[in-house]
Amino acid sequence: MTSQTTVDKVPVDRGPAPAPAKGLRGHPWLTLFAVAIGVMMVALDGTIVAIANPAIQRDLGATLADVQWITNGYLLALAVALVTAGKLGDRFGHRQTFLIGVAGFGAASAAIGLSDSIALVVGFRVLQGLFGALLMPAALGLLRATFPAEKLNMAIGIWGMVIGASTAGGPILGGVLVEHVSWQSVFFINVPVGVVALALGLVILRDHRAENAPRSFDIPGIVLLSGAMFALIWPLIKAGEWGWGSASTLGWLAGALVLFVLFAVWETRVAEPLIPLRLFRSVPVSAGTVLMVLMAFAFMGGLFFVTFYLANVHGMSAVDSGLHLLPLTAMMIVSSPLAGALITKFGPRVPLVGGMVCTAVAMFGMTTLSADTETLPMSVWLALLGLGLAPVMVGATEVIVGNAPLELSGVAGGLQQAAMQVGGSLGTAVLGAVMSAKVSSDFAANWADAKLPPLPPEQLGLAEQAVEVGMAPLAPGTPQPVAAQITQVTHDTFISGMGMAFTVAGIVAVVAAAVALFTKRGENAEAGAGAAHI
Repeated sequence: MTSQTTVDKVPVDRGPAPAPAKGLRGHPWLTLFAVAIGVMMVALDGTIVAIANPAIQRDLGATLADVQWITNGYLLALAVALVTAGKLGDRFGHRQTFLIGVAGFGAASAAIGLSDSIALVVGFRVLQGLFGALLMPAALGLLRATFPAEKLNMAIGIWGMVIGASTAGGPILGGVLVEHVSWQSVFFINVPVGVVALALGLVILRDHRAENAPRSFDIPGIVLLSGAMFALIWPLIKAGEWGWGSASTLGWLAGALVLFVLFAVWETRVAEPLIPLRLFRSVPVSAGTVLMVLMAFAFMGGLFFVTFYLANVHGMSAVDSGLHLLPLTAMMIVSSPLAGALITKFGPRVPLVGGMVCTAVAMFGMTTLSADTETLPMSVWLALLGLGLAPVMVGATEVIVGNAPLELSGVAGGLQQAAMQVGGSLGTAVLGAVMSAKVSSDFAANWADAKLPPLPPEQLGLAEQAVEVGMAPLAPGTPQPVAAQITQVTHDTFISGMGMAFTVAGIVAVVAAAVALFTKRGENAEAGAGAAHI
């Protein structure tokens, strides 16, 4: 007999009591292992490709704009398709959706490695993003449906650990592969990983369906939401080029707002909406979504500058830069499962608030970095950042997915991932603008104070663009004493801008800590392991 309960007026079908898993198929921990292999592929690709971009540019004769599309095309496809992909999983089953995502992602990766033109690379990167969008929400849906409530947080903790470790480890692996093999190997490595994930998925994963799973598609809703997400992410990517106050940026953002409003109005009128708006009547779901945006804003926006700081200020290679990020990676690996256990025992609110406070302290601490900072103090702040991020990755995910009804677990998973993509894009764009503004205000004065020859206006802009990423604007044949002065001015100006960016990121983390006060344990999580098996 099926009992019904409601949370914020959202109907929940708890389903029959879960039967113990026998054998390989449907075993919770084996399911986690299988989906983690697939998720690792997508998370790794988010950062590993950046290391390969210069080699791709040289080999294929691409322009800077072409190379930017290698990343932008992937991120756009991923962000636009995530919620729709989650709905596909709710409709057809997360097992099938996950397996298609893994197979497609691996095949697209192989195609990129075999491509001999930049147009093909960009096209297949877009396909990668679409298949990655299928894979990520389906992985969360499978975990939600497989694990009992008392073990779900631990599973999400390990899932978050895999994402964090893969994201931070991307530059290390990418540097080794590009330096010792080729840029193609960065993509080819996904093929054996994908084969393993596909084989494990076929043997281990069991499909789960809620009795009231969706039976139709909200095509207009998909079109409106996809258009709104594109109109939001695109100007964030291009804001540095267009300018935040330009007609293009403001026009795209206004268009995104209009499309989001139209989407919200449409969703109230359709029988089976893409995202039932009643989902956001749950304060924890709304708070968890906002928290994920703010966390990604601070983390990804801040990490963006750390990589330039290590490479261009300290002069480290890609491999050395990645190794210096190991304190962040290691702390996320260690603390993510621990965060899952703490959240299971005490609920998410205290760990989430504490995590964002640690993140804020780390961000403010990194404002003290200078060109002469040694490895130890840098490692302390990075380790503290990893310690703060782990409970947020785990807890916010559990709050969003665990407070959503089982039949919307895919949509909730897509919402969680989309919030991360929006937050990361917003953080990179806004903190990039902060850096640019600080460099514009300080560079000319610092240059004059160093008694360097004045730069013509047409050269000043180009010099500032180089300084924004920590590179000294040295002309060929510059005498060594003058080059040293220019480098000093560059580093001082860059570090001043980076400090301002970290200050903004720290303030955002403080706001996120306040938002975390509105979170609570997922009240629908116990519905998961009782889902019907297909």
